[in-house]
Amino acid sequence: MLDSIDRRILAVLQEDGRITNQELSEKVGLSPTPCLRRLKRLEETGVVKGYAAIVDPKAYGLPFSVFVSVRLSQQTQENISEFEKAVESWSEVTECYLMTGSQDYHLRVLTDGIEGYERFLKQKVTRLKCIQSVESNFALATIKKRNGLPPL
Repeated sequence: MLDSIDRRILAVLQEDGRITNQELSEKVGLSPTPCLRRLKRLEETGVVKGYAAIVDPKAYGLPFSVFVSVRLSQQTQENISEFEKAVESWSEVTECYLMTGSQDYHLRVLTDGIEGYERFLKQKVTRLKCIQSVESNFALATIKKRNGLPPL
């Protein structure tokens, strides 16, 4: 579905989503019109999901990143639906993954500090009857965080 030019376009866009079509076309070796056509196709087919600013969580006031493992009391459709619906409404959760292994879900939670995380845990997470256990791990430092996809 994607050829090497499409992949070059995507690589450039992942580095600079605000690049002009003229600059993009120069970087990928196309004239502006075919470059724009390809970009529109990538957007229309859903390969490019959107564009966003990458905000520094610390500068924004959310310096604590907590990785939370959740195990449901039972893996019933009712419990799964209850948990996933709740997670969708929790603004502190920036990522949630359904997992294999001993834990059912893995969440990334951003907070303003330990008190903020405690509030989140007590007022939201522990109120769900479908949860059996929660394990929290605080990130001490970010060693690598890549927003774009790796090249193929």
